[in-house]
Order: sequence, then structure tokens, then C-alpha cells
Amino acid sequence: MRTFMMQLFYWVASVAAVKHSLKYFYTASSQVPNFPEFVVVGMVDEVQMVHYDSVTEKAVPKQDWMNKNTDQQYWERETGNFMGTHQVFKANIEIAKQRFNQTGGVHIVQWMYGCEWDDETNEVDGYEQFGYDGEDFITFDLQTETWVAPKQQAVVTKHKLNSNKAFLTSVKNYYTQICPEWVKKYLNYGRSSLMRTVLPSVSLLQKTPSSPVTCHATGFYPDRAEMMWKKDGEEIHEGVEIGEILTNNDGTFQMSVNLDLRSVPAEDWRRYDCVFQFSGINENVTTTLDKTAIRTNEASTEVPNITIGPSSSPTAVPISVPIVTAALVLAVVALIGFIIYKKKTANSSEPYMKTSPENDPERSPSDSKPSSDITIKTELMTK
Repeated sequence: MRTFMMQLFYWVASVAAVKHSLKYFYTASSQVPNFPEFVVVGMVDEVQMVHYDSVTEKAVPKQDWMNKNTDQQYWERETGNFMGTHQVFKANIEIAKQRFNQTGGVHIVQWMYGCEWDDETNEVDGYEQFGYDGEDFITFDLQTETWVAPKQQAVVTKHKLNSNKAFLTSVKNYYTQICPEWVKKYLNYGRSSLMRTVLPSVSLLQKTPSSPVTCHATGFYPDRAEMMWKKDGEEIHEGVEIGEILTNNDGTFQMSVNLDLRSVPAEDWRRYDCVFQFSGINENVTTTLDKTAIRTNEASTEVPNITIGPSSSPTAVPISVPIVTAALVLAVVALIGFIIYKKKTANSSEPYMKTSPENDPERSPSDSKPSSDITIKTELMTK
């Protein structure tokens, strides 16, 4: 299953050049009990700053700096835009069901878009993609200024969008001009928060004496970081497994790097160091491999969740669509997993239903709102 994850970079005060990012996630679902039909999350440098869902029907700030720098009219306009987009997404689900010859069941349409801005070179990059039931449906390639359809059911949409030159120009303008300006504005709003640098708490962990030793760092910010194992001051790669960076519930991050020591004599352990470092910052956290400092689960009959320090998130998992809370994220992932399972177990002999001309998608361009970075470009499959 493809995911809706674009790697983001963060702003650190002592770094001369860093990429800053803005992205939005829209998720619409059908026939899901106890789950909002429509959810929107906006993020700056991986920090959520706006939220909307179809239960509350209100766009709300998720950071104090957003609340302080916007007025009530801003949020009323956002609410109106999101409510309208919700209706478009409901229509998109129905048309997607026609495209895939489906009559009912649980389904999800997702939309992710955003941009990155390099504060030194002033270079910008934009990305936009739609997904249906957990898989890519159609994406926009800013380099070629064209839409790409990985699914046969999206080809008619691709042709429709690529034939509208004025719309392609407006999309390019959003990602190269409008979106980067809003990145700068939001960064200025949250300057004191988004520019902070927090070093991690680092611990050594091992399940059993024969298991790899895990160097676990948690509570750091931003996520422009890397971890490595060194022997006698030199970085090593053999027997090393680097984990991905995960988000903690408080907005900080955690990551781990494993080292296989089965062929290393015990007397040589102290020649190894685990090193955490932020990109571009000459301030490392070095932890020497000391057997007495290793926390182990050997005495327990079951392996507990890792909880180290107040910033650690014992349930953190690599999720492709960061929604509002950990529970909501897990619900979306479980839902998509169920959909993928049902698709695999369904009757593969079902005929493919071609899209009739009257069901051809249309996606009308619209101008960016004067008070917001969001453009309403969501009519992916609307008749």
C-alpha cells in the first residue's frame, strides 16, 4: 500500500539553510461508524496548526501562535471552505465507487498537498496527490506540470486536468508563489516555537543477551537528526540497523539505531559509541556502550512498551497520514488496512466498468482565498 507521506524538513535557529514546509491532509470516509465523515489537518514543519472535522463543523487553531495572529473572520472563512469541500469529497467517493465498479461498503478518499521552501536558495517544491482506499489515485508532478495517473480508473481524470492549461498554470502558481509565502507567514507566527532545538534523552535497551543493543533517543526537536554507531570514533555500518523517526504525542520525536554485537567480545564493547546529532549543529549526544547501563526485558515474561522520559510515546508507529490524535491516526490506518484486505479477498472476476462520458471528472480552478493559503481545488472526480 502506498502511503501519503512526504518527508519534511525543519527550521533550526543555528542552521544557515533549512527547508520549511506546509502541508494539508483531507480525509473523507463513508459508512464508518463513530468516525467523522470529513477531517482536515494543516501542518507547518510537522506541527499541526489547524483542524476541522464534520462532527464539530468548525475550523479551529491548534497552536497559540495561530490563534494570536488570526481573527474570527479567518476561522469563519476556513469553516465555510471546509464545509463546502466536504460536500465535494462526498461526491468524489460516489464517483470513485462507480469508477471501481463498487456499490457500497467502507471507502476513503484522501487529499494531500503542500510545499517546501529553502530559506537559503529560495528554491521551492510542491506536491499534491489524491488517494482512494489507501492507494494512490492521481498525483501532480510540478517538474513536468502534468497530472499522473497510476490507476486505470484515473486516466480520464488525468486527461481532463492536463487539457485545462489555465488550470495547470494556476496550480503551478499556487505551489511556486502562494504556498511558499504562506510558509513564511506561518513560520513568522510561530517563530519562538518552531525555531527551538531540544536535545533528546538517550537510553540503551536490549530484549535478551543475544538481541541487538538498541540506542533509543526520544524527546528531541526538530526531526532534522540522525543517529549512528561509531567504533573508535569512526562510523560503522556492518551490523547496524537504523530506524525511522517517529512522532511523539507532544510533538517531539524519537528514533532508534540497533547494533548487533554477537561477534563482538565483551571487552570491546566500550569502544562503541551511539551518537545523536542534529543536521548542521555541532552539538552531539554521545552514549558509550556500557553493559551496566543497558535496560533489558530479560527478567520479564513479556516485553513491555518502551517508555523513557516524559516525551516518549509508547504507542508511536510510522503512520503515513498524521491526522489529529494518535487514536484517530490508528483508526484511519486500521480502516485502510481493512479496505485493502477486503479488496484482496473480493471476487477478482468482477467486470471493470468503464466511465461513461457523462461521468467524466471536472475540476475547476479557483483563486486562493485572500486570507488563507488554501485553494479549493478538490473536485477530483466530480461530474
